[in-house]
Amino acid sequence: MKQQIVKIFQIVIIILVFGSEIIFAQTDTSFVKAPVNLNRFLQVVAENNLEYAAEKYSVQISEAAIEMARVLPDPTFSFDWLENREARARSGFGYASELGTTVEFGKRRARIDLAESELSLTQAQLDDYFRNLRADATLVFLEAEKQNQLYLIKQKSFTTMKKLADADSIRLALGSIMETDAIQSSLEAGMLLNELLQASASRKNSLHELNLMAGVVSIDTLLTPEIEFNGILKSFDLNSLINMAVQNRSDVVAAQLNMEISAKNTKLVKRERQMDLDVKLGFENDFSIPNSGSGAKIISAGVGIPLKFSNFNRGDITAAEFMEQQTEKQYSFVKQKITTEIIKAYHYFLSTEKQVINFQDNLLKQSEHVLKGKIYSYERGETSLLEVLNAQRTYNEIQSSYIEILVENYTALVELERAAGIWDIQF
Repeated sequence: MKQQIVKIFQIVIIILVFGSEIIFAQTDTSFVKAPVNLNRFLQVVAENNLEYAAEKYSVQISEAAIEMARVLPDPTFSFDWLENREARARSGFGYASELGTTVEFGKRRARIDLAESELSLTQAQLDDYFRNLRADATLVFLEAEKQNQLYLIKQKSFTTMKKLADADSIRLALGSIMETDAIQSSLEAGMLLNELLQASASRKNSLHELNLMAGVVSIDTLLTPEIEFNGILKSFDLNSLINMAVQNRSDVVAAQLNMEISAKNTKLVKRERQMDLDVKLGFENDFSIPNSGSGAKIISAGVGIPLKFSNFNRGDITAAEFMEQQTEKQYSFVKQKITTEIIKAYHYFLSTEKQVINFQDNLLKQSEHVLKGKIYSYERGETSLLEVLNAQRTYNEIQSSYIEILVENYTALVELERAAGIWDIQF
């Protein structure tokens, strides 16, 4: 009876092992990999990202606004027909025509200057949009690689535990271990398989995000990051980063241009309050007696000057001046905000760098050494399966934590260079 139970258990183990191998194979072959490094990925993002492509139209819209600002006031033409009647008798007739236009003083030039500054602002805002897009795309790239690394850790853990379960099934058949130990190792392999399947789904989802960021439409072909994950040893001078950023970062340039626009808008508002000049030229021909031949010809010229009583209301000027003060405060805040962002990103980068070094110098080697020792002792019957499982879990946690802090280190570098307005990242 006992031998039959052992044989049944061995069959179950074999089914679990081969079944898990089939499922495991499916998790890794359900899509086509398209390897891409960071530089190429960012190039594809710049060329194909749909949100960025939509933002580019803002520049063209601003260029069209300059052309609109160049438009001169339209001239006017009028034609009048005159008839002189006494009762039902027609005593004479005539016609008059007039051509006129409005002459502005300085308004058109002020509108053009304002539109040109708005174009510069739009370009600066587009540059700032790309600064953030480039950093966000890099973070998506790092997230995809993190999920890939976590997947590989789960894969390695599953493979190790599966081999242990295979060995335990043989040892059980030989009577070297108890049945509960063999079942336990098989269960642990099954649990790790579930974790592997979940990691596979997370990896695929992150790769689809990579495709979305790059503007690539494909279901079965996914971009996959090419990167060497070793940690970053890089030094920065905090004061230099701050001084460079508060002068050259694209949102600082945009804030400066916004102040310039406010000043030009105030100038335009004042110009709009100036009087325009309406000039007109007319021609009239009057036939006082029917059929009497050529009538009297009258040529007229005139000037119309509007009475600007509305200028007593200075609300538009007051609003424009307050807007200037507002943009000055916003400019000061942007510089202050940038300084804070750089300081925070700098300390975050240093912290993650130290943690990576600690993992590489101590934790990784120690956890691997403990796991190998426990497996070696277990295979010789010198330690329990529980100790092996605890060592395996500790090893998995440390490996996963290492990948997490490694990605945080790369992320910290991205955020630091984003905050400083520089970019020289090479993975």
